[in-house]
Amino acid sequence: MPPTQVAVLGECVADAFTTGSPAQGELALRVLPGGSPANTAVALSRLGTPTRFLGRISRDSFGALFRAHLDASGVDLAGCVTADEPSTLAVATLDESGQAVYTFYAKGSADWQWSTAELTAGRIGEVCCLHTGSMALVGAPGAEHVEELLARTAARATVSIDPNVRAAFADLAVYRERMPLWCALADVVKLSDDDLEQIHPGEPAERVCDAWHAAGARLIVVTRGAQGALVSLDGERATVPAPATAVVDTVGAGDSFTAGLLHRLHASGMLGGRLDALDLDRALDAAAFASRVAAFTCSVAGANPPWARDLAEDPPRPNTPGRA
Repeated sequence: MPPTQVAVLGECVADAFTTGSPAQGELALRVLPGGSPANTAVALSRLGTPTRFLGRISRDSFGALFRAHLDASGVDLAGCVTADEPSTLAVATLDESGQAVYTFYAKGSADWQWSTAELTAGRIGEVCCLHTGSMALVGAPGAEHVEELLARTAARATVSIDPNVRAAFADLAVYRERMPLWCALADVVKLSDDDLEQIHPGEPAERVCDAWHAAGARLIVVTRGAQGALVSLDGERATVPAPATAVVDTVGAGDSFTAGLLHRLHASGMLGGRLDALDLDRALDAAAFASRVAAFTCSVAGANPPWARDLAEDPPRPNTPGRA
């Protein structure tokens, strides 16, 4: 029987939201479990896809929060490392549209310390897909070992990446330099229009997609917030609309979109190889489902993606636009 589990590799981040008034001499932090790959793993598992998370989770109090959150969502934690280093902290400020701007406290934290000895075939297990991205792809010293794992895994499973650009964490030149390699390793590339603009400012999305297809990526999906998503399969392109949503905030929405996309591809039997049987209609169907998952995440506070049962209900209807 072919593998059915999806593995997600990357960081857990303590997302801290400020309350209080600096003018009164005090700020309090409300901490929620986050980190783009961890959010994706939670969303995948809640949707019903068997999911294994590969993370270096600290022994500290934030690490206990991450484990409890992942476990409560049904994520398999057998691939995790219990780390002595501290957890990564991100202090978020929300703008008027609900977009979060982060300040990272990440130097020497657990998430970036991967070694070749830790990233073994046994840790990843028998999987049909490996997804990674965000800061795990650029956080030294572990990033090069993550790339090595992607190269080894590509021979037997679908590879998915989401660069989830964080200019406050890594120089944008790193993303520009590494994207061709990541596209050579990946079958699926999902990113936002903001990510695209930061990596290739001023360039049309279609031109960038064609270059990344030439590098090796078959399916590229660019989310455009309230304008929906651009789906490009080997250069054949179309768009899907975004559901109208009452936005509380957009934290974790892009990660939920990634989970929805992979879940739908998994449910249709596409994962496990090079997406050879995928056509544009099926890719559009997966992106439309992913947009619904992201819309639900935008309608609640923090990175709190829906369970499968939530999607049996009608999606929220008030038409305040948000980003995915």
